[in-house]
Amino acid sequence: MAVLSNVAKPDSAALVDIYRRMLRVERNDDAIRASLRRGRLQMPYYSARGQEVIPATISHLLTQDDQICTIYRGIQDMVAKDMPLKPLWAEIAGRIDGTCKGKGGPMHLTYPDMGIMVTTGIVGSSMPIANGLAWAAQLDGSKRVVVAYFGDGASNIGAFHESLNMASAWKLPVLFVCANNGFAEHTRYEDATSVDFIAKRAAGYGMPGYTVDGNDPDDMYAHVSAAIERARAGEGPTLLECKTFRFLGHVLGDDDFYMDKDEKAAAMAADPLPALRARLIAEGHAGEDDLAAIQAAIEAEITEAQEFGFNSPLPSLDELRRDVFAEEMPA
Repeated sequence: MAVLSNVAKPDSAALVDIYRRMLRVERNDDAIRASLRRGRLQMPYYSARGQEVIPATISHLLTQDDQICTIYRGIQDMVAKDMPLKPLWAEIAGRIDGTCKGKGGPMHLTYPDMGIMVTTGIVGSSMPIANGLAWAAQLDGSKRVVVAYFGDGASNIGAFHESLNMASAWKLPVLFVCANNGFAEHTRYEDATSVDFIAKRAAGYGMPGYTVDGNDPDDMYAHVSAAIERARAGEGPTLLECKTFRFLGHVLGDDDFYMDKDEKAAAMAADPLPALRARLIAEGHAGEDDLAAIQAAIEAEITEAQEFGFNSPLPSLDELRRDVFAEEMPA
């Protein structure tokens, strides 16, 4: 595995922004789960609670033009990139004002204006799509980078190996970001993966591969900064294996029988969100009043988005036949 030569460090403003993005993810996740428990939403939901540092740090370092492709556990990735919450909530509520007119639901959210290109329910399919977007960026001469988010289980499918090979051969500006939370659905990492670190697989495709502490903003910041700099310079892709732990089961309602209870308790006790909050105060990056104001603004935004989403009209039956074929062919 590669070793960083130059280590970038987040300043106070960066740490506070990373915390804001983490809190936005956590508060939105909590609101979704509460709405599901109350019967206001009906959908499958894959919580990423505990993994907030990964998309929050990456999104802090991306521009609005940079693009992401994510997976069914990817609402956190979009919320971290500051996707507006009103169309998000309308979509997961199945309403016409949603990002896909209420027809896509939580696994098919998109918001291209913010570089949020696609959410896919097919394991690992974020990677070949990201390659296509990165090739477009390369062809049009822009400095956009593309992030492909995926889980550790997806590193064992063909699309992972094909995508890494193509991206390296063509020097595409892609960050392959694996959130290794230790479980592929209900299967423990060590029971299904042949290498101890996914990052080792990068060597087979001639690209840097780093195993990163996905719960540490400093470690994430350093490695993501280097990967983005490499991509923008035309030097090609990087594989980041971000070690973390999801606090909940694979899907909401999963009884997580396959998790070691002591391991889970230890991970939750080290929750990176309150840990970063305590650090911001202890190191003088922000005060209690500053952080309380951030939380109040986020909670108000979520409340407003929920009201918008639930009050948006349901799509008409005519929508069943729309967005399937082109209605007018170009001249």
